[in-house]
Amino acid sequence: MESQQNARLSGKVAIVTGGSRGIGAGLVLELARHGAKVAITYTSSSSEPGLKELIDRIGALGNDSAAIAIKADLRDPASPGYIVAETICNFGDKIDILVNNAGKELVKRIEEVTVADFSSIYDLNVRAPMLTLQAVLPHLRAPGRIINIGSVGARHGFKELSIYCSSKAALEGLTRCWAAELGSSGHTVNTVNPGPVRTELFDNIPKEIVEKQMADTPIENRVATVEDIALVVLWLASEESRWITGQTISASGGWAMY
Repeated sequence: MESQQNARLSGKVAIVTGGSRGIGAGLVLELARHGAKVAITYTSSSSEPGLKELIDRIGALGNDSAAIAIKADLRDPASPGYIVAETICNFGDKIDILVNNAGKELVKRIEEVTVADFSSIYDLNVRAPMLTLQAVLPHLRAPGRIINIGSVGARHGFKELSIYCSSKAALEGLTRCWAAELGSSGHTVNTVNPGPVRTELFDNIPKEIVEKQMADTPIENRVATVEDIALVVLWLASEESRWITGQTISASGGWAMY
């Protein structure tokens, strides 16, 4: 029999955007381990084998959890409504947790950035969280938990990342305003800013950059695991974080200190 601790999200319904791989998949699994029913959004058909494995793994947990996959490109303004409709069709009319995790990075020098680049990044990293929250709000059951996944880049200047980093700074601004607006309904809104995380894309980062980041990370001079980030999100999704809102948490082992 699962413990009360492991059932802390029993009966809760969550949406995790971009939850098919990497940090997103870790968030999905952690929420499900604690009893949540999770709607996972994804964009690429190449994600489907991994998603099937993730959903099967959740089905084998033997608790109240469940998961579904919803294919939707969040750069399409119609997608949030479709995602919410699919979620309530499968899990009922109430939604408790929204994790805005889907995002995209762009590495380009200033003079190379195009209008299309700007739209692509901001449509996904900034506009999509707003439109998804709008779609969720009529179904959001108090105390709702809105958790935005940002980046330490929101407050740190990295060359050739101006569009990406500024989009994550914008997400922090949205977080504070949403917290102020939704608090009277009992909802909380927070952002988690991960530093470097060991995922399947980690090996693409130049070795010298990784070594420098590790050397500058106070906790154990290492990069994060997916679980390190997922546990922060779990806490923000849980009752224990009820008095925390409008905050940005640096989940970077102290690489960035706010």
